[in-house]
Amino acid sequence: MPKTYIVEHLDPELEAWSALEYAAIARESHASNSTFMLSSVPTTLVLPNKLRDAEGFVVSHESVESLYPDKSKVCLLDPAATTELAPEDGKKFEVFLFGGILGDDPPRDRTSELRKKGFEGRRLGPVQMTTDTAVRVTRLVVEGKKALEGIEWVDNPELKFGKHESTTMPFRYVKAQNGGPVMPEGMIDLIKDDAAKGLDDLL
Repeated sequence: MPKTYIVEHLDPELEAWSALEYAAIARESHASNSTFMLSSVPTTLVLPNKLRDAEGFVVSHESVESLYPDKSKVCLLDPAATTELAPEDGKKFEVFLFGGILGDDPPRDRTSELRKKGFEGRRLGPVQMTTDTAVRVTRLVVEGKKALEGIEWVDNPELKFGKHESTTMPFRYVKAQNGGPVMPEGMIDLIKDDAAKGLDDLL
């Protein structure tokens, strides 16, 4: 059964890295005949055309509890949950909810706002993930029927931009076939540009 993956976008702005993550989630969700939705989107938020027009992508200004008053079908991916996400959760839940803040460093517990609304929680292990990784892992588990312990990871990868420049990403990623982290298209270039700007600010 197709699933719906929802990120509650609680911020009045959309950072460039978030747009890349959301575009990756939309593309991968559409490929698996599932839907990706942003909920609680401020009416003032302007989305990039490429993201807004992405197949499988839905934008709602309503909150998730308004969209899904029957909370029994909604699973909150919660770092504080005591139960790990498992393949059988794909039968129990139709909607998988993310706070949109899994990629903060250090992590802010804004998921607690969703927790208070009464959604049943599941955890994706002990290590912090980006939002697109969290959705990717959830899809692997509930659609691909792959247990968390069967997924290969890359933790805190170091991205090299030259002989003397590198950035360590403080997150867990799914391991790609080439051994590196699975990241959204364009993300490495964005990180490289940000690193260059940071260096320019120091000089």
